Amino acid sequence: VQLQASGGGLVQPGGSLRLSCAASGRISSIKFMGWYRQAPGNQRELVAAWKGGGSTNYADSVKGRFTISRDYAKNTVDLQMSSLKPEDTAVYFCYLDPWLGGRFWGQGTQVTVSS
Repeated sequence: VQLQASGGGLVQPGGSLRLSCAASGRISSIKFMGWYRQAPGNQRELVAAWKGGGSTNYADSVKGRFTISRDYAKNTVDLQMSSLKPEDTAVYFCYLDPWLGGRFWGQGTQVTVSS
């Protein structure tokens, strides 16, 4: 399984960005798919997760600002980020957990929120 993340960049506070993660390869049923982020000096933290069955989960710090969505046809999971804050600056990593176990990671994509 390969995960290809895209969509990071530089944005001003209050702006928006959309991250996309495309999965390819032999993919069994997906249990979770979503995004973590890691800022310099911090641990990697869960940002948002899509669960098999369609439910979603968000970190408290992004609730109401970020929306995760799944495109079954394209086999992607997207993260729409709005009202971005400087503290959202981090490297964002997508991940995929199959029901059979294990975890796959995509490469990170940098998100910088700065004026």
